[in-house]
Amino acid sequence: MAIEVGTKLEGKVTGITHFGAFVDLSGGVTGLVHISEIADNYVKDVNDHLKLNDLVTVKVINVDKDGKIGLSIKQAVDKPVEQQTQSRPPRAPRPERSGGDRERFSGGGPSGGQGRSGGGGGFNRGDRGGRSFKPAAGKPSFEDKMSRFLKDSEERISSLKKNTEGKRGGRGAKRV
Repeated sequence: MAIEVGTKLEGKVTGITHFGAFVDLSGGVTGLVHISEIADNYVKDVNDHLKLNDLVTVKVINVDKDGKIGLSIKQAVDKPVEQQTQSRPPRAPRPERSGGDRERFSGGGPSGGQGRSGGGGGFNRGDRGGRSFKPAAGKPSFEDKMSRFLKDSEERISSLKKNTEGKRGGRGAKRV
């Protein structure tokens, strides 16, 4: 009998480990039920759910090239239709952000105090719904900040390497 992914089979538990249980299928073929595939709820210890020589119904979830067979007990159980579609409660929509940070990003520069109405530089919602890509007058852009950061960090790393090589006897120096 060929074992194919998606088939449900009966098997006997032949071994229990901390990471799952080995199930003997027909013809001396053995597969592994991983601890995460034993039950729908959290399984701390496999021994709480399975015992040696238990007869279980399993579903084949994968067959590797090297012959390893992955099994699932929780997928072998037929769930009612309602439960399949609602395995998780629906998420509530995310709330809109309050305007707390907007003042920090909105204009208010040399053109006058525009407050929350937009204008100036950083936080223009326009028709795209996001931030504008124009840096505020006199402020460096993200790319400028990033290039400065990379330059500074490379300088720091090189100075650290110079200081530590001397202490470790770097560059192939022999220790006595």
